[in-house]
Amino acid sequence: MQFLISMHINPAVLDALTDEERAAIGDGHGRFIEELRESGELITTQALADPSQAAVVSVRNGQPVVTDGPFLEAKEYLGGFYLIDCEDRDRAIELAARIPDAAIEGLGIEVRQVMFAAGQLEA
Repeated sequence: MQFLISMHINPAVLDALTDEERAAIGDGHGRFIEELRESGELITTQALADPSQAAVVSVRNGQPVVTDGPFLEAKEYLGGFYLIDCEDRDRAIELAARIPDAAIEGLGIEVRQVMFAAGQLEA
């Protein structure tokens, strides 16, 4: 079963962390990635740029309209994700709980099963 584990970031929370705390988060992600690679459960992981660098695309009257910045004004944003392939939802939740961000008040980790991938409906 495939699951998307998304990490929701609140910049105010990150800004309040010490340099050592931020370094510990990075080190923790490095260890987590290596563990997922060794277990064969990692498909991919990506960190996303700040929403201020985003472009929002819509089509109006058949023409693309592009605006800068995030789609919604919110204090939290999607900071990155892990796409994993594991036995079941319980294992996905177990893995998500090991992400360093999960232990920081104000940051969120979401686990969602992939329903459709690469042209195939997931079981």
